[in-house]
Amino acid sequence: MTKVISVKFRDNGKGYYFKPIDGLKIGDTVIVDTASGNVMGTVCEDVKEVSDDQIVSALKKVIRKATNEDIKMAEENKKKEPKAFEVCAQKIVDRGLLMKLVDVEYSIDGGRITFFFTADGRIDFRELVKDLAAHFHTRIELRQIGVRDEARMLGGLGICGYPYCCKQFLDDFQPVSIKMAKEQGLSLNPTKISGSCGRLMCCLKYEQESYDHLMKITPGLGSTVKTPEGIGIVTDVNLITGNLMVKSKDDDGIIYKINRKDVKILASKKKNEGNDKPEEPQK
Repeated sequence: MTKVISVKFRDNGKGYYFKPIDGLKIGDTVIVDTASGNVMGTVCEDVKEVSDDQIVSALKKVIRKATNEDIKMAEENKKKEPKAFEVCAQKIVDRGLLMKLVDVEYSIDGGRITFFFTADGRIDFRELVKDLAAHFHTRIELRQIGVRDEARMLGGLGICGYPYCCKQFLDDFQPVSIKMAKEQGLSLNPTKISGSCGRLMCCLKYEQESYDHLMKITPGLGSTVKTPEGIGIVTDVNLITGNLMVKSKDDDGIIYKINRKDVKILASKKKNEGNDKPEEPQK
């Protein structure tokens, strides 16, 4: 077991494990050691012990709590980012590169500027890096991200009218499959089940657990059930309300509505939902 503390670098970002120092609590601003140098972050979980197999790489350390000087420097660097964005965007146009600039981030000491971008394929941006280094006289890093990360960085409103889940509270992306939309009874029209990023909506994933439970306790289409009215075949299912449409097996073939709690399953039949190949999230 190893003692760790979780630190995130963006308000809606994922937490990463670091070696803790004494006196830290949730909400503290800290300076941590990363592969990209010293970075400012926020403690998002208290010190805890985790198994060694949860440590995926060499554990870096928390260097110290951020000082007022650190925070002031970070605020000054934040003010420089819009201008850096304009400069980079113009140089991308000048070079004729097929890439979309998404965000800019200065390191805590201003010794590195990271430009985040999206593109359909691999981009040779070596000359662009030289242009930027000559302009800013500091270390330049260009990082290609996926469309979901772009949505998380920029934010916006989903079709539900609320801010994007990835911007509000999701700390990581999970694979989403078309089967989830089928099982939740949604339209398979891509424009209705895709987010602004063009990928299947993340909410399909975290609502799926409830649907999985409901499908276990609800007869599927074609199931034979016993009801107070007699034996019948399920012809329609509403997972949310639990209401079923049942066709009597008697000669009259009457169709009536009944709730799942009032039936006994004699022969279960679950609808084949087809391919469950997940749509892998882009990082």
